[in-house]
Amino acid sequence: MNLHLGNIGQIIQLAIAPVFLLTGVGTNLTVLTNRLARIIDRSRVIEDVINTQGASGLTPHMRIELDELYQRSHLINRAITLSSTCALLVCLVIAALFLGDALDLHLDQTIAALFVAAVFALIGSFIYFLREIFVATKTLRRQREHGVSLLP
Repeated sequence: MNLHLGNIGQIIQLAIAPVFLLTGVGTNLTVLTNRLARIIDRSRVIEDVINTQGASGLTPHMRIELDELYQRSHLINRAITLSSTCALLVCLVIAALFLGDALDLHLDQTIAALFVAAVFALIGSFIYFLREIFVATKTLRRQREHGVSLLP
């Protein structure tokens, strides 16, 4: 093990970019979990109507909205999974940077592969997030076109 103060400073400089990416991914996860919470809250409102009024209280529009909320929750869950995977891979990149230098290991290809995998996971997360937004806006457009207020 051959660590010097100058080496640690260089490693920290190298790790700054992945740390900024990690901050952005954390913000993305906050947005995604907030959207999931809103989806869950809305589905609970509809389910409460069903529980108080019985199956007769469930209108066709409510059934469609429940299906869309279910679809949105799956898309958001996939986006959260990929964002979390990205964050874990970025953490592995940072750890590999330090371990590689501290133990004089040649982890350059491993670090590059982890970073590329992290970026692909983030891209996938954004794709699922975008798909969820499309479903949500489609729901709003449908409600507006039919003049339906789904609030119980």
